[in-house]
Amino acid sequence: MKFNRQSAIMQIISQNDIKTQEELSAKLNEMGFNTTQATISRDIKELRLIKVSSLSGGYKYSAPAQGDDAEFLPRLRTIFRECVINIQQAQNLVVINTINGMANAAAFAIDQLKIDNIVGTLAGDDTFLVILPDNEKAAQFCEVAGKMIR
Repeated sequence: MKFNRQSAIMQIISQNDIKTQEELSAKLNEMGFNTTQATISRDIKELRLIKVSSLSGGYKYSAPAQGDDAEFLPRLRTIFRECVINIQQAQNLVVINTINGMANAAAFAIDQLKIDNIVGTLAGDDTFLVILPDNEKAAQFCEVAGKMIR
């Protein structure tokens, strides 16, 4: 439950400008998570979320910047490992199927891990696409990603 809730938090803050714990709680409730303020506060601390300037004014929750915290990387790997169901190469693209609703969290994890040669990611609800420069790099990524889910 905690893992799913924290993955949902990462998904929510990547898709929305969440400025308060109350807003985060409301979004979590919409997704079926019944949480208390204390639980959200602990999750924010464990995920090491920070507040950054929002384009709409004020501050919003965000994941820590890359390289800020070495303890954060294992959590990202765990999110990826627990969410991914299947990995398949299609030329220079890699299609990754996830548990329903978790593609954004898994794609976010890949983006934050800064794996070499990734041009970008594009996520839907239960599938995301990893774009690589060529077929060889895509095959190499498939090997790395496959090891991450074992």
